[in-house]
Amino acid sequence: MIIRAEREEDRSGVRRVNELAFGRPQEADLVEALRRSARPCISLVAALDGEITGHIFFSPVSIHSDESVFEAVGLAPMAVLPAHQNGGVGSALIREGLEECRRAGRHIVVVLGHPKYYPRFGFHPAGRKGLTCEYDVPGEHFMVAELSEGALAGRRGLVKYHPAFAGV
Repeated sequence: MIIRAEREEDRSGVRRVNELAFGRPQEADLVEALRRSARPCISLVAALDGEITGHIFFSPVSIHSDESVFEAVGLAPMAVLPAHQNGGVGSALIREGLEECRRAGRHIVVVLGHPKYYPRFGFHPAGRKGLTCEYDVPGEHFMVAELSEGALAGRRGLVKYHPAFAGV
């Protein structure tokens, strides 16, 4: 298996992975909507013998406080073909995705996900760092990772996602 940047010719495979992993088209539609936005995104695929078996997507989010607005990155969606789940594909995608975020100069990543899965990658409940989500979600499911020490020092606020997330 290799993890690499998504290419134009991967798009149908990425759509297939997201539709099969989630059992619905909304996440695949979200990826397409985010690609069309003018904001820079990170999109990686896991490929095995030429087949796209996994996909991870990172897009900019904004964090609003009374004092300022600053940018971070949101991890969503992350999908693995059902036949390849629980085999390390998702973990490899997350590790490489976070490294790619670091290389791109991004130091704060938020995720809405399973509280027993994401902490192994450095995610912690975002509320502990003074962050809240614009969506009504359980606090333990909304998490943040600081990719450089102190990236959130002195920062707090409400995390706002691209409008395309409202339809998921």
